[in-house]
Amino acid sequence: MNLRRILWVVLGIVISLSALGTAWLMSLPATPGIAAAASIPETETAAMLAALQPPKRSRPVIAIIAINDATETTDFLMPYGILKRADAADVMALATRPGLVSLYPALQAEPDATIAQFDERYPDGADYVIVPAMSRDDDPEALQWIKQQADKGAIIVSVCAGAKVAAAAGLLDGRSATTHWYYVDELLEEHPEIRYVENRRMVVDRAVASTTGITASMPMMLTLIEAFAGKEKAAAIAAGLGVANWDARHDSAAFKFTRAFAATAIANRLAFWRAEDLGIPLRPGVDEVSLALVADAWSRTYRSSVVTYANGAQPVETRHGLRIIPDKTSADWPANRKLTRIEGLKPAEALDHALAGIALRYGKDTAHFVAMQLEYAPF
Repeated sequence: MNLRRILWVVLGIVISLSALGTAWLMSLPATPGIAAAASIPETETAAMLAALQPPKRSRPVIAIIAINDATETTDFLMPYGILKRADAADVMALATRPGLVSLYPALQAEPDATIAQFDERYPDGADYVIVPAMSRDDDPEALQWIKQQADKGAIIVSVCAGAKVAAAAGLLDGRSATTHWYYVDELLEEHPEIRYVENRRMVVDRAVASTTGITASMPMMLTLIEAFAGKEKAAAIAAGLGVANWDARHDSAAFKFTRAFAATAIANRLAFWRAEDLGIPLRPGVDEVSLALVADAWSRTYRSSVVTYANGAQPVETRHGLRIIPDKTSADWPANRKLTRIEGLKPAEALDHALAGIALRYGKDTAHFVAMQLEYAPF
């Protein structure tokens, strides 16, 4: 009798929780339509470019900072790969401490230097500091160094949720800014003096720039290149990336926590027994931007994780000299779990190809779920 009563109680709890969960899902908004974002006035674009002029050097020094234990993959690698393409600035990937940088949701990299080594080489500071999203916003070494660079006159550029790091460093209070759609409320709750700007994928206010989601670092870096190397150079880099325009246009209403987004996250998490590791071969000269976008996208499905592999355990140099550490030593990977389509594609094409592959493998809802995390509208 007691066992039967216990089973009925458990069943009642399960039914109640299911009903509550269903009610919560139904309370969320439906997926909004994606409208064509309004064009940006030329005067606004000109003002942004003027505000991003290199403050110290004709050939600027650009530092991309990471904390060693967890910095966002694309936020770190994409600025590096795009800015290096221009060959018009000295670009360095930095870590707060010696050792590898563990990127999330995938990849490991060797930085060019530590922040201490950078300070020895450039005591006057950088022209630009790129601040990616980090696993925590309160790393004391990162915050102190970013603030010091701002005090030395560097333009601080936060990418995606890197705005939370810039805000924690005290650099966004009283300024206009944006960030990844998922973190807007959190950012404003913790820093109510920030003036949030919607419908702009990048915002610049008094030597501090911020962007919306992960893929917005592409137009942001192209805008930086235009500011210090000219529009012709930026257009050439954009063509190589597969990007048609890089202005600040953005439809903020298209990105929100929706019923479909939540349902896909829950369903994919609950199907844990179907999770799989997908392999990307690391080859010398691999493009940093394409690698980051593909690894990032496939690692956000809640169904798959990306593993890099190479013939040996030694680091593999990317197109512009960054060293990526393979996760596995292997001559090959099972064909049905191998991601090979990076070479021969422009980075924007590689991302589109990855999203199409996700749709084919896990369904279109999962592809939209990933695109929403990347704040990527075209898919």
